[in-house]
Amino acid sequence: MNFSHKQTIGENLLYFLVWTAILLVPVMNSEMVESMHVDFGDVLIAWRKIFPYFVLFLLHNSLIAPKLLIRHRYVAYFMTNIVTIILIFSVVDTYERYIVERMMQPGEQELLLPYRKASFTDLALQWNVLLGLFMTGLNASIKFMYQSLRDEQKMEVLKRQNLQAEMDYLKYQINPHFFMNTLNNIHALIDIDAEMAKKSVIELSRMMRYVLYDSEARDISLSKDLEFIDNYIQLMRIRYSDSIDIRFDRPRDVPSSVVIPPLLLIVFVENAFKHGVSYRSRSFIHIDVAVVDDSVRCRIVNSRHAPSKDHKAGIGLENVRKRLELIYDKNFTLHIDDSEQERYSVELLIPIIHD
Repeated sequence: MNFSHKQTIGENLLYFLVWTAILLVPVMNSEMVESMHVDFGDVLIAWRKIFPYFVLFLLHNSLIAPKLLIRHRYVAYFMTNIVTIILIFSVVDTYERYIVERMMQPGEQELLLPYRKASFTDLALQWNVLLGLFMTGLNASIKFMYQSLRDEQKMEVLKRQNLQAEMDYLKYQINPHFFMNTLNNIHALIDIDAEMAKKSVIELSRMMRYVLYDSEARDISLSKDLEFIDNYIQLMRIRYSDSIDIRFDRPRDVPSSVVIPPLLLIVFVENAFKHGVSYRSRSFIHIDVAVVDDSVRCRIVNSRHAPSKDHKAGIGLENVRKRLELIYDKNFTLHIDDSEQERYSVELLIPIIHD
């Protein structure tokens, strides 16, 4: 049962309770209670007098308000509502006069007056119109309140759907970027060591399985994501010589209940390898992931080299920043330090998600 349907049930239940209370008023009349005897004839007369208001409520609640007011056709709503109220009570007033003047004997008209004075419809027409406007106004206020709740809930659902769609879009932008770089690495490895290239393809297939299937979940265990990063680093070690200093420090005993969004940290790792390695200069990549209190901290420091002429800024970091904002709003810290000419560092601090 969705929220909108629950709101409709709640609104109708409110109307039911209000009208039940109104119909019980004649039964609970103080004079009837004192006499310890309920005259159902008097009750039926009172209900007959309430009946026009009930008809007005049904027309307003089921037709006039939904067709005109909720659709913001305010002039048509106001005119229709006024005409309906005047028409109903004019018919009632005419019928009452007809009963009194045509159906009763002259001596019996006085006997009917006490019963007529006990009802709202025995008021002058203008007072009945004012009471009708007051009742329809209350009904309109209630409908606006519940409609506002329904609209707010729909907007919240739509917002969540758009949020998920945007996160999926950003994630799938990262995936092709990641695989393009990895395939380039294996391509370079084929000429160096064909057997190792075959093993790398197998390793890449495992990584693809992680990306295509495990990353579909909203969250993934931190240990599994770190294993994925470790596999990626092993592929990079094959491509680069031992002269490049690659370090990966990670917690070994991470509870499986500690989870993070998938494919979040790999973007920073990939960026470090893409821009922090040079065959002509001393290069290093130091990666440190730790669980600190209720947060996961990822710190990556890599060597910095002058970009080539055809260098183009990657989409990875820009997308991951957007993704962080969508997931955590402002509850994360991303600090990028590029102030040093030969050193580039990134530090990310995100709250732990406990599964």
